[in-house]
Amino acid sequence: MIKKVLIVGGGSSGWMTAAYLDAAINKKGTQKKISIELVESPDIPRISVGEATVPSIRHLLATIGVTEVDFMKSTDATFKQAIKYVNWVDNDNSFYYHPFNRFSPKPLDTLAHHWILSDKSIPFGDICSAQPQICELALSPKTLSESGWGSPFSHAYHMNAQKFADYLRDISVSRGVNHVLANVTDVEMKSDKQIKAVNTDNAGRLEADLFIDCTGFRAKLIEEKLGVGFEDCSQWLLCDRAVAMHVPYDKYYPGMVRPYTTATALSNGWVWDIPMQSQRSLGYVHSSAFISKEAAERELRAYQGGSCDELPARFVDFKVGRRHKAWEGNCIAIGLSGGFIEPLESTGLYLSDTGVVMLAEHFPFDESTIDDMSFRYNRILSNRFYEILDFINMHYCLTRRVDTEFWRTVQKPEHITDRLKAKLEFWKIKPPSPLDFEDQSFMGYDSKHLLQGGDNRSPIDNAGLWSHLSYQNILFGMKFEEQMHQANSHSSIPSVIHPMVRRRLEVAKSMLPTHEHWLRHSLDMPEYSVSSFPDGWV
Repeated sequence: MIKKVLIVGGGSSGWMTAAYLDAAINKKGTQKKISIELVESPDIPRISVGEATVPSIRHLLATIGVTEVDFMKSTDATFKQAIKYVNWVDNDNSFYYHPFNRFSPKPLDTLAHHWILSDKSIPFGDICSAQPQICELALSPKTLSESGWGSPFSHAYHMNAQKFADYLRDISVSRGVNHVLANVTDVEMKSDKQIKAVNTDNAGRLEADLFIDCTGFRAKLIEEKLGVGFEDCSQWLLCDRAVAMHVPYDKYYPGMVRPYTTATALSNGWVWDIPMQSQRSLGYVHSSAFISKEAAERELRAYQGGSCDELPARFVDFKVGRRHKAWEGNCIAIGLSGGFIEPLESTGLYLSDTGVVMLAEHFPFDESTIDDMSFRYNRILSNRFYEILDFINMHYCLTRRVDTEFWRTVQKPEHITDRLKAKLEFWKIKPPSPLDFEDQSFMGYDSKHLLQGGDNRSPIDNAGLWSHLSYQNILFGMKFEEQMHQANSHSSIPSVIHPMVRRRLEVAKSMLPTHEHWLRHSLDMPEYSVSSFPDGWV
């Protein structure tokens, strides 16, 4: 029987794993079905950047059993209702939104079809969602009287990842999770695929039945000890480095706290702009093959504007890819140890979130079930990885930018996945719809890429994270309709905002406070002076 779980590594992934497993299996520490221990190094610094999330994080937090207000106060969190993409289509300051809320008429949703045949005088996102305009008005997704997790508009959060880890650590330890500060010096095996214990420098030998590798890019258990291979996906996503910095509000406040994440395309990649309660987190994700560190940092500072030389910046190298197996033997890799995709759609914490939620569902209480549970776990997680890979790959390959070699290169056929090519060819005939995600058997798709690690089936995008509605938002935000067979550039039929969307926007304008007002009223966020904001700063 599996009685003890040892999580190796802390940070967001480690403490999400500890807190969720304890809540889901041990009923928040009240029923001790398993013993949970987490060992983390006191010497290895954590990667601390602002994190943007997707709405699934609300399930994790609700299961752990915390209130939204307490979570947001503790992690410097703000609301996120969408991602605003700037300069992705052309380098002309144009933008479009990927919102969380999207109206879909019943029983038949023909919004995309009618918009394609219209004059397109109104952006597609605006005809089917009130959230782009709500974001432009900097409104909160909730009224001042609302409490709890529900709200009129679906939302996620921006937050300080280090504070999030500390918040979950304190909750976990208070409920009985054992926290060990020590460096792992060695890993003992009881068979080829079964770990027996880890040895540490000052906490001795730590035995367990199940081991969770949350050691980040080091992958100390899953790669160093078990030798599970890594699939390099950098052919499809060329960025491999980020330079990040924080912009504190007490010195540089832009006059509002945006209720969305901004992703602005620059010369050789893109900048995340994540607003929290006390600061903004900026990070330029770029390709080292096309721009030097020095030039990338200059470009990030130019994006911020003004004289920001006193703000420290640091670089993070990464490789896009996944383990051939996230679960091998009695070891499961969660977080960066299992794989990484650049966070263009805020999937950094999502992969940790879905990894631990799936582990709770597939927990092998009986050791004889490990092979069955791990096979399904690996299959589902690999499908989810490729879904994210294709979705982010789509943002790059549909750009019309030709102003740098980077943007000319990402559009080339050899940098587009075969799965995405097949989807895009089919969607030239009709807009994405739910049945497109039953399987991936589209005309022209050669199912030659087989998953490594004992599963010989091709990956399937089953819309586990993004439905056809999200694909429509990105495709038509990126002007894909111009490649469609139905496109009629001479149409005189005007674009029309659906009446339900129009009514929802009118109600939102009359009832919703600004995002900043909600944060000050509900979370006691300080009031910052706009007058201290230097000219030229964004």
